[in-house]
Amino acid sequence: MTRSLQAVAYRRPSVLESAAGGRRLALETSAGLTPVGAEAHPRFFAGFLTAPQVAAAGLLAVADVAVARYYQRQLPASLDPVVTGNGDRLRFESFSGCGGVYARLDVLEGGLDGGAVGHGTTNVDVNNPLRDALSRLGGDDPLHLRVGPEELAVTTLDGPVVEKKVPLPDRWLRGFAEAQVVAAGFDLRAELPAAEAVRFLRALPRGSGRGGSGGPLWVVPAGRGLRPTTRAVSGAVCLPGPERLVALQRVLRHATALRVYGPAIAAGGSVAATASAWEVVLPGMRLTLTLSPDVSRGFSGEGGVLEALATDEAVADAELLSVLLAWEPRVDVADLAAASGLTVERVRAALVRLGTSGRVGYDTAEAAYFHRELPYDAARVERHNPRLRSARALVAAGAVALDGATGTVTAEDGHIHRVRDEAGVLTCSCLWWAKYRGGRGPCKHALAVRMARRGTAAELIGTGIDGGAR
Repeated sequence: MTRSLQAVAYRRPSVLESAAGGRRLALETSAGLTPVGAEAHPRFFAGFLTAPQVAAAGLLAVADVAVARYYQRQLPASLDPVVTGNGDRLRFESFSGCGGVYARLDVLEGGLDGGAVGHGTTNVDVNNPLRDALSRLGGDDPLHLRVGPEELAVTTLDGPVVEKKVPLPDRWLRGFAEAQVVAAGFDLRAELPAAEAVRFLRALPRGSGRGGSGGPLWVVPAGRGLRPTTRAVSGAVCLPGPERLVALQRVLRHATALRVYGPAIAAGGSVAATASAWEVVLPGMRLTLTLSPDVSRGFSGEGGVLEALATDEAVADAELLSVLLAWEPRVDVADLAAASGLTVERVRAALVRLGTSGRVGYDTAEAAYFHRELPYDAARVERHNPRLRSARALVAAGAVALDGATGTVTAEDGHIHRVRDEAGVLTCSCLWWAKYRGGRGPCKHALAVRMARRGTAAELIGTGIDGGAR
C-alpha cells in the first residue's frame, strides 16, 4: 500500500477555553483552499453554536472515526478532520484508518448563530487535550465557535506552530472518491423516531457483523423500527459490521431521528453485501456514517470511479465544471448541465471525476453533491488504480478485439477473455467477474473493451483499431 507523508501545520493547538459570557471553542485550521485561492490558515466562522453539547458530541464522533481502525486494529491511525465552509453550513469530515468508514457532521444554518459562514476547505486540529475537554462539556452556557485563526491584525507569525506529519495511504484518498460515488446510488430506506433509534442502535451486536448463517447482516423496516434479518429481502438494508456504528453512541441522547440509506434490493436479488449510510438527525445538525460492504473491505477498491476515469471526455468536462462550482452546499446537476451545455449524464460523469481529487462530496440527506476542495490530485488517484492502469496497457498493446456487442481481450498470460454487453452491462469470463459480478466495478478486461469502443484518438493510435470497428 503506497503511503505518503502529509504535513499539516497550525498556528497553535485547538482549545476549549473559558471566555467572557461563556466558553469558546477555537478550532485552528491548516493550509486550505478558498474562493480567493490557497490560504495558510483560512477562517470560516466566528459565532455561536445553538446546541453546544450536541456539536461537541458530533465533533467527537467524527474525531473518533478519524483515529479508528475497525480492521487490523493493531495499526495506528490518526488524521485530522476536514472542514468545509459552504456559506450556510459547516461540514466536518473524516475517514477511518482502515478506509471502510466515512463520517460527516453537517452543522446546518439552524445550528449556527451570530456569524457569517465562509467558503473553503482545510484540516482542523483535534488534539487529545481538546477531545478530553469536549467530552467534559456540560451545562447550557453559550459556546462561541471560531473556525480559523484570530483576526490577522492581532495575530503574528512569531507564535508557536504545531505541525503534524500524518502517514496518508493512497487508498484513503481513493476512498473519499469512491464513498461519494457509492452514496449517490442510495435512497432513503427507513426513518426511525428517536426512541426507536436509540433502542435499535444500543441493541446492535458487537461481533463480526455477520448473521448466524455466516452471511451479511441485513435490516428491514418493521413498524416504527428495524428488524435484523440474514436475507436480502426486498426493501432490506445491509448493515456490514454493526460495531462500526459505535461512534453514533456519542450523540444518541440528542437524537431526534435515525435515517437509513442504501441501494435498492429487489426480491430474490443478490445476497452480496452492500454499503449503507446511517444518519442521526440532531438539533440543527446531522451526523452520518457511511459503511463499506465489509469490515475488511475499504472503499478504495469499489471501482465506482473507473468508468469516469477511463474517458478523456470526462477529463475535459470536469475542467469545465470546475470553473462553475462556487462552494455550493447543493450542486444542482440540472443547473450545471444548463450552464455548461453538457448532458446530465456527462455532468454526472464529470462530477465523479472531480470527486477523485476531492472536489465534490455527496450528501445523502439532500440527495445532492456539494463542493469542497481537498488537496488531492486526480492524476495521482488514477496512477494508483491498478485496474485502470492494466486496462490502458491492454488497449495500448492491441490486446482488444471488438465484434459488435462482444469483445475479446488477450491477457498478459495469453488467456483470452470474452466480454459481452448485456443490457448495457459488460460481463466477462474472467475470475474477477465470476467473484464480484460487477459489485466492485468493471474488471480490467471490460474496462479495456469500454475504452476501445470509445476510441479516443490516443487509444486508436496505441491499439491500431480501425475507427469503424466501434
